[in-house]
Amino acid sequence: MNGPYMRKILSLRADRSSPGRDEIASPSSTPCNADLHRPFVPPLHLRSSLLQTVLASLKLRALGKNPMLEASREVIIDAGDGVRLQGFHSPRTDIPSKGTVILLHGWEGSAESTYILHTGRYLYSNGYDIFRLNFRDHGKTHHLNEGIFYSTLLREVYEAVMRAAELSEGGPVFLMGFSLGGNFALRTARRLREERAHPIRHVIAVSPVLDPSKATVAIDAHPVLRRYFLKKWKRSLMRKQELYPRLYDFSRMLAMKTIRELTDALIEQSGLYADTEEYFAGYTIRGDSLEDVTVPLSIVTSRDDPAIPVDDFYDLRLADRSRLIIHMYGGHNGFLQGIRAPAWYEQEAVRVFSQASPDNPGSCARL
Repeated sequence: MNGPYMRKILSLRADRSSPGRDEIASPSSTPCNADLHRPFVPPLHLRSSLLQTVLASLKLRALGKNPMLEASREVIIDAGDGVRLQGFHSPRTDIPSKGTVILLHGWEGSAESTYILHTGRYLYSNGYDIFRLNFRDHGKTHHLNEGIFYSTLLREVYEAVMRAAELSEGGPVFLMGFSLGGNFALRTARRLREERAHPIRHVIAVSPVLDPSKATVAIDAHPVLRRYFLKKWKRSLMRKQELYPRLYDFSRMLAMKTIRELTDALIEQSGLYADTEEYFAGYTIRGDSLEDVTVPLSIVTSRDDPAIPVDDFYDLRLADRSRLIIHMYGGHNGFLQGIRAPAWYEQEAVRVFSQASPDNPGSCARL
């Protein structure tokens, strides 16, 4: 912890300018698991933020034998109000399971995204049951619901997570989300305050969206990311229109050149929000949003994330037993030390989950 790549920050408003170091923040004087946090130091040829970001979704990383997929079965979840969401459950039947990990993908990703498949395979091989959830209109699920996806739809995601947690049959449950999935994971953790008892022992958010307005600006400013997300989003909207031609006509949006322009048009057409800023505010995570969360959190991001500006992370106020880890490198959802090697967060998840107390769903181990 005191090596050349690490320092402990006891205040989330500590110095932001120190180069070449990871940062770990916890409001507790004895931060949960902080003393064994391992720094992420990629080899020189993998320190490009764009390369890390691209490799995170590279299909090559998901190739090869995957026992998690062999054990997978489709589950259609009733998420309330007639909403149906698709998931895939991979239980360990050959050995006693160490718990169930629920994985949430990012925007325009899916339960088949490379980082989901790779993480699921790694955690499954380490003894965990895996549940991969598809958000509405992600993956091949556009037919399941007439309504389109909005990032504000926390209620249905929360209900799906709680239904998936029931598959653990009383065992420990862990929630892990990426990018927008990380945002959903953190909002789910906040909503757990309303539950008298729940099985979720720890929540990990990797490269989570905090301020969607700023993230939209960052993506639009990056030609590669802008083209990538525009292509996938337009394809998703056209699939919805094909299935429900009487409800939707997105044809004029296909010529739009930025994420912000397309978002503005979609929100205006929906009539659900006064404007895009009101929509964004509906899933923004502010500095005080997580300060009274009771389930332990691990929030992982990087200074060089091309999609999620790092500045807002320093304003987060976290509850005891939660921590914020800011790596110097890692890009967006990356944190890779090799093309086929486990990601840093995969190894960290195994370590953190193994330390969670089986007797107290609101605790994590003191190391």
